[in-house]
Formats: sequence, C-alpha cells, structure tokens
Amino acid sequence: MDLRTTYMGLNLKTPLVVSACQPLSDDIGKIRKIEDAGAAAVVLYSLFEEQLRLESQELDHHLAAGTESYAESLSYFPDAESYSLGPDEYLEHIRKAKDAVKIPVIASLNGSTPGGWTDFAKQIEKAGADALELNIYNIPSDINLTGAVVEQTYLDIVKAVKGAVKIPVAVKLSPFFSNMANIAKQIDDAGANALVLFNRFYQPDINLDELEVQPSVLLSTPQALRLPLRWLAILHGKIRADLAGTSGVHTAQDALKLLLAGADCTMMASALLVRGVDHLRTVEQGMREWMETHWYESVEQLQGSMSQMKCPNPSAFERAQYMRAITSFKPAV
Repeated sequence: MDLRTTYMGLNLKTPLVVSACQPLSDDIGKIRKIEDAGAAAVVLYSLFEEQLRLESQELDHHLAAGTESYAESLSYFPDAESYSLGPDEYLEHIRKAKDAVKIPVIASLNGSTPGGWTDFAKQIEKAGADALELNIYNIPSDINLTGAVVEQTYLDIVKAVKGAVKIPVAVKLSPFFSNMANIAKQIDDAGANALVLFNRFYQPDINLDELEVQPSVLLSTPQALRLPLRWLAILHGKIRADLAGTSGVHTAQDALKLLLAGADCTMMASALLVRGVDHLRTVEQGMREWMETHWYESVEQLQGSMSQMKCPNPSAFERAQYMRAITSFKPAV
C-alpha cells in the first residue's frame, strides 16, 4: 500500500500533515512526538504581522496606547505574554525543529496587509524552513472597500513573498470571496505553489455577564469538511498550484474524502487537540484498511477521482444538487 504523495515539491510519506496550531508545535518535544506518530509534515504555528511590526518596541505599550478612550480595546488583542515566541525565537524554533526531525517543517506567517512583515520570509528561508504558509487573515469591515481592492491585497502579499524567497509558498485562504474559483486562479497566477482550503476565522462572542466582546475558540467538527471538499473538487485540475484540504478532518474517512475530491494532502489540528497526536496512527491505519477493501494500491490512484472534472455528475458540486438536498430531508414530525 503506497500512501506517498507530493505537496509543493515536498515528498510526503502519507497525506497526513499537522496544520498550524500553537499548542501542537510550540515545543520541539511536541514536534518530535508528531513525527513519531506518523505525520508526514508539520506546519509550525503562525508568527503574526503585529509581532514583527512591533519587534523593536515594547508590545504592551503599543497594545495599551489609546485605550483611555476605548475601554474595550484591550480585549481585542492578546497581551505580550500570549506571544510565546518573538521573531528571533521563531527563527531559532525553525532551526531546532529542522535539526530534531526528518519530516518537512513548514513555517507560517499570519498577516493582512502588504508591508515590511513580508520581508521576514527571507529570514524564515535562511533559518531552514522547507516551505512557507501564508495565513492571510483579513476581515474587511470598511463599507467603502470594494471586493476588488480586498483581492488585490491578497495578490500583493503573495507576489511580495514569492519575489523574496525560493522555497515553496502556500496561501491559506478563507472561503469568503464573491468568486472563490477566480481568486484561486489569480493567486495561482501570482505564483503560489499551493492553496490551503480553508482558514477558520475565530469569531468573537459576547459575554452577557461582563458585557464584553471576548474571543471564542471553537474547534472544528467533521461537518466543517463539506466546504473544503466542494472547492477542492471544483478546483482540482483547473489550477497549477497544489491543494491542501483542512478544517473538519477528524477521521480516516474525512481524509479520504478530501483526497478523492482532489487534495494533494490533508491537514489536521482540532482532532489532535482532542484525541492526542497518536490519533494520527489511527487515521493512517483506517486509510490503509479502506484502500485495501476498495482495491486502491496508492494514494495517487484515488486522488481527484471524485473531482468535478471526473465525477459522473459534475453538477453535484454546484447548484443542481440544492433542490434535491433540501427536498430529500425527512423531518421527525
């Protein structure tokens, strides 16, 4: 049984990659355990644009500035202690991770605006990262800002980073575009080596007792799989960039569905936070058993076989299935 795949030119022993998540990759010992559990690669947790922008100044001072007028402002930002590693420490973390494990180590930058923070990609490359994932986390809230301007910001970031480094660059996207297929093509044309579908934005909540807006972290559930599955299937074979499926990958069945839709690899975090990194072994074994039962000899053989281009009913991934889906549900009463 051959589970090997490639992602951004990296040779992976299986399609199972640990996605960016601070509790999973902020310690070298944890990264070793990830490798021992069978992960094919690890995406380190993200270094944030804000950390780089404020590197030479006291972070607490800048986070507190101006809060005399807006008492709730502090609740929107983490304090300095929540940033476990600054830029210099992050680079050292990459070096230590590369020395500690044999699997590919993919660094992660999280930002939303073009600027000097993208220059840090060069230092990430020098530190030895095998690739870089750009997590472009942007919530447009200006009612005068057009979709075209938002999309151009993404393209400017991708072009700036691709122009600065030679290592492969993946772009982690949200699904909130007016035409997901078109922005995927534009980012592909801008030189991205891979698209990661999809980013899960952390949504704010309201504390009814304190009457404060507070952060709320909700881990993914298997139901979240449906969105990346649809777009992986639609994009497979239509762009040059590799495709990674993430969000909702909890079981072997989840990973297999994304591969069938067209993913080159699948990424997990929430399931590992809940069940521990040894859950990777369970997922891999489940994949092997399913493939053996269904006479698949390799991952390459099944990849994209249920994509829109190869599916007997291509409209199943679009509007045509909408009426069928809503009319097929039978309520209890």
